[in-house]
Amino acid sequence: MHTIIKEKLPRHIAVIMDGNGRWAKKNMLKRGMGHEKGAESVRTVVKTCRELGIQYLTLYAFSVENWQRPKSEIRALISLLKIYLRSELDEMKKTDIRLFTIGDTEKLPQTVRDLLYRAMEETSGNSGMVLNLALSYGGRDEIIRAVKGLLRDTKATDIDEEAITKDLFSRYLYTSDIPDPDLLIRTSGEYRLSNFLLWQMAYTELYFTDVLWPDFSKEDLIEAIVDYQHRERRFGLISDQLSKD
Repeated sequence: MHTIIKEKLPRHIAVIMDGNGRWAKKNMLKRGMGHEKGAESVRTVVKTCRELGIQYLTLYAFSVENWQRPKSEIRALISLLKIYLRSELDEMKKTDIRLFTIGDTEKLPQTVRDLLYRAMEETSGNSGMVLNLALSYGGRDEIIRAVKGLLRDTKATDIDEEAITKDLFSRYLYTSDIPDPDLLIRTSGEYRLSNFLLWQMAYTELYFTDVLWPDFSKEDLIEAIVDYQHRERRFGLISDQLSKD
């Protein structure tokens, strides 16, 4: 069993949950069964992160590109999301988890939005961990949205262009109240970001595993965190600069 160093936990973990369809095919099941099994991994990861003391967990649950999938699969994903929001609300309250979301949620069906907003409202006072669901989310879309918002405010307030900084721009992103991810985990052996948190992951440590998401366990999560803890995060500096008092 790997040993986690409590003092070096990532503050924010982001996860691209990939491989549900391949898991179903591998087990000769319908794709929907892969998504259902993947929902169990979501519960495991959320519970484990809360137990470990991770402050922020962002899950890439539904991308803007996912709208292009077959309608039957979209319906299955939406149905699973509704089931999750209904079934996990009490658990989030009990374990002091606050639900947050990023993405163009207006594209979601009204029934899902109602459940989502209710869960966010009823957990808004929780402070143990933030569970951030990326729904109808795309990194490039988020950046364009931020540019438009900044341009509107620039015209309205005559902000000087020299005043436009990285920090100012970040305030226009969905994640304005959330620190950038320290660690990204992507399952199923794919090595790409898939339009996820493109601005925010400038200095994120990337961890890729061949494990399909429905098979991703508590032990797999701990292994990823331990791997992260053995890395040196320099943020453009050199090791000697980091070692100075």
